[in-house]
Amino acid sequence: MKYLALAAALALPAPALAERIMTAKEFSDFVTGTTVYFERRGQPYGAEQYRSTREVIWTFLDGQCQRGTWFAERDEICFLYDGLPDAQCWHFIEDGDTRRARLVGDPPEDDLVVVGQDNQLLDCPGPDVGVSYTPVE
Repeated sequence: MKYLALAAALALPAPALAERIMTAKEFSDFVTGTTVYFERRGQPYGAEQYRSTREVIWTFLDGQCQRGTWFAERDEICFLYDGLPDAQCWHFIEDGDTRRARLVGDPPEDDLVVVGQDNQLLDCPGPDVGVSYTPVE
């Protein structure tokens, strides 16, 4: 009976022991000066450009962009976007070589997974014609 219980325990999925919430400094070091691309459930989801001033530009990859800023609060990274009244707070998680973002209170299956990172500026053609989203730093 003892062996049966051990075999059953070993058959259960192992907890995510390597999963660790990034500190604000680690997050800043990872994203500053880059554009990060995310997917959710294996599908492209969006991208965010991170400036050295903690300003961000988010897009759902539809050509529309939303400006904002990020700040740290406890172990959360929070974003306040222009025109939205409340901040959205996330845990940025390091799990081996994988980086993920989990909206505080959401289940792990809704995580945004980092699938790319580069120094390219986001293409934000509208609707504000004549407005440049190129960082001036």
